[in-house]
Amino acid sequence: MEGLKVSKSNLVVYIHPSQSNQVSKAVLRELSTLLFTYDEIFDGVVLAYYVDSLDKCAKVLPGVYPYFGVNLKVNMLLFSPKPDMLLEGKVEKVTPEVIIVIVLGFATAIITEKDIRGEFKFTMKHGVFASKYHKRHVIKKGTMLRFSVKSFDEEQIYVYGSLVPDNTGNIQWLDKNLEVVSHTDRKIYRSTKKRENEGKPLRSDKDALELSTVDTPQKLKMSKKQKVREES
Repeated sequence: MEGLKVSKSNLVVYIHPSQSNQVSKAVLRELSTLLFTYDEIFDGVVLAYYVDSLDKCAKVLPGVYPYFGVNLKVNMLLFSPKPDMLLEGKVEKVTPEVIIVIVLGFATAIITEKDIRGEFKFTMKHGVFASKYHKRHVIKKGTMLRFSVKSFDEEQIYVYGSLVPDNTGNIQWLDKNLEVVSHTDRKIYRSTKKRENEGKPLRSDKDALELSTVDTPQKLKMSKKQKVREES
């Protein structure tokens, strides 16, 4: 899944003097306050961290309570979705107007009706979005869904998504069928281009049907004339 990245950072954590005898715990406690919140400096939501190194030398800040700053190197796992990235999550709710998805167990993704491609039609009887072309391509509560990012609300941790791209939808169905569908599309494209390069005119099934309908009476008429000549 896209939208995840690792950031290696040099940080300074300020510790209260009362915590001077347990610096490591105090540092971890401060870092934990960053979890599952958006940080502008890192440009993402902090999901996890790992302290790579901790400097034993601390700088004391002057004041009534002389806090001391501890230098450390931290590796952070960030959730930073950008437009057109592909995210994955579990469908929590499906209505005719909206599909709500939970991403990574904490972020809410909202996909409105206008951002669901016309292939999918909502059925009131079953309360699901089903493809008009592939009966088994269904989106319902509990479905693992792949969708495209439109925008990201950092304050609310809301992702606004889209199911317009062809490579979005039910992950289980896509993993089994997307390659086959893409391969079929490529074969049709190559066949069309080959006929165009050979200079052969392209015609639709409707045109072919009309031509065959016109040709049939003429062929029957010619065969009758040939038969009469043979008898004479």
